[in-house]
Amino acid sequence: MSKLYFRYAAMNAGKSTALLQAAHNYEERGMKVRLLTAAHDDRAGSGIIGSRLGLQRPVETFGPQTVFDAAGVGPGVACVLIDEAQFLTPAQVRQLHRLAHRQRLPVICYGLRSDFRGEAFPGAAALLTLADDLEEMKTICACARKASMNMRIDDEGRRVKEGEQVVIGGNERYRAVCPSCFYSDDDDPVRAPGLFG
Repeated sequence: MSKLYFRYAAMNAGKSTALLQAAHNYEERGMKVRLLTAAHDDRAGSGIIGSRLGLQRPVETFGPQTVFDAAGVGPGVACVLIDEAQFLTPAQVRQLHRLAHRQRLPVICYGLRSDFRGEAFPGAAALLTLADDLEEMKTICACARKASMNMRIDDEGRRVKEGEQVVIGGNERYRAVCPSCFYSDDDDPVRAPGLFG
């Protein structure tokens, strides 16, 4: 039975790497996949899924106007893989859920659950509601606990608590942290993750 899957995690948990590996697994078996990422996420370049390990692949992009239906998937596609799924609209998540069940097509979404304020992205909230299969991917905080939150930092490494929900950035702008560190009122610069330091 085909399902809508949501693989979520804090930043730097290997979501893009896992997506690229899943695509490779399908293609290695001679199956066609359709890969998409958010149009406005250009950290690796426009229309490129890139992982911190250096893996990259050009893919299609989606925006708020993208419609996910059987006609748009194309013939012979065995799986749809979506990176940065938190940027889907709730209507698009419903379209993907319908696509998975009506077309018997697995749809696997990878993304963040919450933003730097600890609030759900609309797409992530819809995925948490409709996805048939949820999996939390794990990463660690600098304090060695499980990181499940995303902390935005400024140029001096201080926590940012206010601002737009979406500011594209990588390690220079965000840290994956545990809830204890997320709620810390300490204004000292966030230490970079390290074994001894």
